[in-house]
Amino acid sequence: MLLQVDDLKTYFFTRRGVLKAVDGVSFGIRRKETLGLVGESGCGKSTVALSIMRLLDPPGRIVGGRVCLRGENLLDKTEDEMTHIRGKEIAMIMQDPMTALDPVFAIGDQATESLISHGKLAKNETIPRAVELLEEVGIPSPADRVRDYPHHLSGGMRQRIVIAVALSCGPSLLIADEPTTNLDVTIQAQILDYMKSLKAKFETSILFVTHHLGIIAETCDRVAVMYCGDLVECSDTLSLFRDTRHPYTQALLRCLPRREYRKLPTIEGSIPDLINPSGGCKFHPRCPKAMTRCAREKPPLTEIEPNIFVACHLYSQ
Repeated sequence: MLLQVDDLKTYFFTRRGVLKAVDGVSFGIRRKETLGLVGESGCGKSTVALSIMRLLDPPGRIVGGRVCLRGENLLDKTEDEMTHIRGKEIAMIMQDPMTALDPVFAIGDQATESLISHGKLAKNETIPRAVELLEEVGIPSPADRVRDYPHHLSGGMRQRIVIAVALSCGPSLLIADEPTTNLDVTIQAQILDYMKSLKAKFETSILFVTHHLGIIAETCDRVAVMYCGDLVECSDTLSLFRDTRHPYTQALLRCLPRREYRKLPTIEGSIPDLINPSGGCKFHPRCPKAMTRCAREKPPLTEIEPNIFVACHLYSQ
């Protein structure tokens, strides 16, 4: 495994109490693989991504688990050591390209900042290399764009710039946190195509964080499904869509729009309070297949078939 996350726990210490945003999540990412991390808003996907990068702000704190890159636990690294790892070994595409880019610096300076900080580029080489990076992600007239500022560019172009910045040092792992949010469908398709081609070119592994199951089906090799801080299902993409196991994943797929007109079903009930959750499986109050033990015992993530993992008492036998 390139990246192995074991029993990751990230909590937020608030005035109301301890909010368990990520509560014992485990998964792995192989070399050249794209893993989709999917779930509804607020389930802890972005917190997992920020925990891997060690970019959590207070009151968030990693309280347990391991995040191993090529066997080295990133949670044991100092901040200086993580500074050398970020960008060079692991890079991240943030949700909003306008906030990810600094409005007071030209695009060319931002595209090459990581290369300079990691000692891979001299300052007098920045403009030619910036033009190359912008050309690689399909920016038209890159020689002109390097002198522009973020507000001069469209949303799609800004997102491509963010991808260029993330890939500038050739990282082993790219974390893409909702990279197509707020973009229209045509630009979304272009961004996804760019990411596929760049992944093949640089042989980069990708952790793709999204709530969009259609994008997951199109771009990911494997899928991990989260609900309220827990990982409930993990398998290859084809198996997940063909033979969904966990009741929550089944409910998510039922909510997808279809070609024929129909009233979209919803998942009954509401998510639990993560500061004072009920015992057992967090999905059991909303689960149509819930049993008595579901309210008492939290099901472990179990491998029910080769490389297919489910956290549900229906499969505990």
